[in-house]
Parts: sequence; C-alpha cells; structure tokens
Amino acid sequence: MSAPDFIAIGHVTLDRFGAAVRPGGGALYAAVTAHRLGASAGILTSHGDDFPLDLVPPPIEIVSVPSRRTTVFTHGADPAGGRTLGCGQLASAITPADVPEDWLAAPLVLLAPVMNELDPLLAAAFPDATVAAAAQGWLRGRTTDGAVVPTRWESVALVLSRIQALFLASEDVGAAATEAVEWYQQVPVGLITAGRLGALLFVNGERYEVQPYRVREVDGTGAGAVLAAAFLLHYERHGNPWDAAAAGVCAAALSVEGPGISAIPDAARLEGALEAYRQELGRAP
Repeated sequence: MSAPDFIAIGHVTLDRFGAAVRPGGGALYAAVTAHRLGASAGILTSHGDDFPLDLVPPPIEIVSVPSRRTTVFTHGADPAGGRTLGCGQLASAITPADVPEDWLAAPLVLLAPVMNELDPLLAAAFPDATVAAAAQGWLRGRTTDGAVVPTRWESVALVLSRIQALFLASEDVGAAATEAVEWYQQVPVGLITAGRLGALLFVNGERYEVQPYRVREVDGTGAGAVLAAAFLLHYERHGNPWDAAAAGVCAAALSVEGPGISAIPDAARLEGALEAYRQELGRAP
C-alpha cells in the first residue's frame, strides 16, 4: 500500500463545549482539510474505544496507537470573556516506531501535537518528506487539576532543525514572543496566525503581513490546523508562499463558519473565496 499524499500526526480528541461533545484535534482538522482539497490523507494518532471513528470521512486512513482512553479537552469561558481550556485525560504517546513502514515515503507530513504527545524525533522520521509542525501542543502543559497552561518548548532545537515549515497562533506564543521570532528565522517558511486579524508570514526569516478573509465566525476550533494543511498543499503544488498563505487564511476563515469539521472547505469553495479575496485586495496577496 502506498503512502497517503498528506499525513497528520497527533491525538484526535473529544472536545467538550458544555453538554456538546464533538471530535477534534489538529491532526483530524488537517487531514479532513487535505481530503477535501483533493489529496489522499492519513492520520497517525492514539485514542480509546469511545472516539467516534464513524464521523471521520471514510477515505482518510487512520492508524492508531492502542490506548485505554481518548484525549479530552473541556472548552469554557472566563469572567473576562476569554477562553479557558482543560485537559482531563490523555491517550498514549506517539513515537517514530509507530509510523507504518509504507508511510515513511509520504511527501507531506504535519506534526500536530495537542498536549506534548509526540516524540520530537518524529520530525526526523520521514527522510524524503516536507515535514511541518503545527506546534501548539509542544507549548502546553497542564496543572494537577487539569487546567491547560503555557509551558516551555523543550524540544524546539531538535524539531526546528528537521522541519521546513512552522505554524503557531499568537495565543500559543504568549510570553515567548521574542523566542518565537527567532524560531521563524530557523525554518524556510511559517505563519503566526491571529484569527480575524489575519496572519504573519515568514519567508527565509523575512516577515510579511497577510490580510484576513472576513467571515461570520461560528466556531474557531481547529482553524490553525486547517490553515497549515491548506498552506502546505498549495505550496507543494504551486511553490509560491504568498499565494499559499492566502489559501491558508481563506481556508481557515471558511472553516469557522460552522461547528467542528463541518465547514472545512472543498477545493471549489476555497477557490471561490480566493478569487473574492484577491479582488478585495486589488492585487495578488
């Protein structure tokens, strides 16, 4: 069996929003994006028996490390109007030994940890691939009561030495903003996303502003992973990081127009948004 065009690695999750529970995790959002944009996609993950695999589009190949539990996140709001995040339990860790042998030839790989579950040596496990990291999970820790809190990215030097693209959100960076700018000097391309404010694109260390594509937001969960997958696929096909950033921003914006993975765009819907985006800018992005 040949490797998928696009592999996402990280925990799939159960995301709780009050009484509502739906599947999540950066790897899931990224793989669904790749699938809807016409690429074959696979997920290397870990989850328990309670994860609803039937809600994942059937063409997406899933390889799971055995686990007695699924990673669970609880989303809430604080009195100041911000967001809170808790993590009650974690699935098993994922290591290079868990990669199926035929997947080692995959051309595009996105490392998408949600809570430090990935062995950083995975960044070196795909010798011929373009490897990228949506790295928010390496910047997260949790307290004894399960609250998700910022933590230092201990494996940053190893990961950055092996990847070709880095994706983070401004809220992930937080107090590490100065360090983060240095991280983007060490990879060929990358983005720091800022939701409805757009994004910052880094190309060989140079920084460029990417204007937002404005939509009515229903649910922003997973938008960063959608952006990363759309960027990587567009860049792989066309080789222009500015156009790829536009594709990523538009795909991420479209994805927040509905709950969960429901609004992740297909290729035709994304192309329509890109055309409108270019017209609004009055130029190529």
